Amino acid sequence: MSFYSCLIVMVGGALGTLARYFVSVLTAPISRYIPWGTIIGVNMVGSFVIGFFGTLTLASGRYPVSETTRLFVMLGICGGYTTFSSFSLQTLDLIRVGGWGRALVNVVLSVALSVGAVAMGHMLASRMNSHAILVAQTNTEEEV
Repeated sequence: MSFYSCLIVMVGGALGTLARYFVSVLTAPISRYIPWGTIIGVNMVGSFVIGFFGTLTLASGRYPVSETTRLFVMLGICGGYTTFSSFSLQTLDLIRVGGWGRALVNVVLSVALSVGAVAMGHMLASRMNSHAILVAQTNTEEEV
């Protein structure tokens, strides 16, 4: 872990966080009762991106990129963008106001759609990448 790697992840995280804020603002009108912006616009899209990018840019892949670039996108941008802490807070808020059913819908849809999206991203990039099996190359990438 070098200073440069930390800086790259930090800049990517700032960009991901800013993108996440924009999505929250843009989807606020449709997220009144269930946080659709977080479920679809953040968790599902972010999961697809990390699955797609992680697979397509493997060192043995069709479009290999440097480990620094992978850290920037996967840990930085995606890590800052797909904030499950916001998901957890929104779920707790639904529970606190008596919306147990809506909280359950939020949890089930967020997890199922996000896992499905990362699998779809991986499968699409895997086909483009001569059927790669991996998404992450290092343990650090898996800790997003």
